[in-house]
Amino acid sequence: MDFRLSRRRLLHSALATGASLPLALRLALAQSPAQGMRTVRGDVRVNDKPIETGGAVHAGDIVATGEGALASFVVGQDAFLMRQNSRAELMGSGALVSVLQLVAGKLLGVFGGGAERRLVTATATIGIRGTGAYIEAEARRTYFCLCYGTAEVSAIVGGARDSYSTRHHESPRYIYGDGRKRSIVRANVANHTDSELILLESLVGRTPPPTFMESPFRY
Repeated sequence: MDFRLSRRRLLHSALATGASLPLALRLALAQSPAQGMRTVRGDVRVNDKPIETGGAVHAGDIVATGEGALASFVVGQDAFLMRQNSRAELMGSGALVSVLQLVAGKLLGVFGGGAERRLVTATATIGIRGTGAYIEAEARRTYFCLCYGTAEVSAIVGGARDSYSTRHHESPRYIYGDGRKRSIVRANVANHTDSELILLESLVGRTPPPTFMESPFRY
């Protein structure tokens, strides 16, 4: 059996059926494509006000999730999945989030082509364009996985830089802000899945690139 073909069929099946995805995400997948909040589980707030599924989310808003909460939302050509205890500031204008500052927590995002986006945490600034990426923000360390695409990673403390491309989660990084000599180091893939990326791309009418879909199924 062609393993790549088998994997593609498996992923497309997961996309069609929502297999192995949380119920809240499967419900989001079943809805027609739309802007704004697609999944609300638990305490989810926009600009410090509770929001429900279907509520508006725009560039300039602040999205936050409480303990045990989960949110997925679409702004323009970008789609996001935020896990519990997270806070993200969406900077930009109109339907374009040009800068996403993850103040705390965990966020998975897929980004449309065109304008460059920046992901910012307490320890890192990351430039991306048309990519899928997962990021975790802590006070002294950032975890960043470039799931596919190209990124330019910069450490805020010390100024270390790293530019690279990936096809399928090949090069996660930790970016430290505690003054150590090597502030950007390799990490392992953690806390996000291929199925979640496929779901998010589907919310904006896309699928991940063929190089991602044809890679061996691992996550």
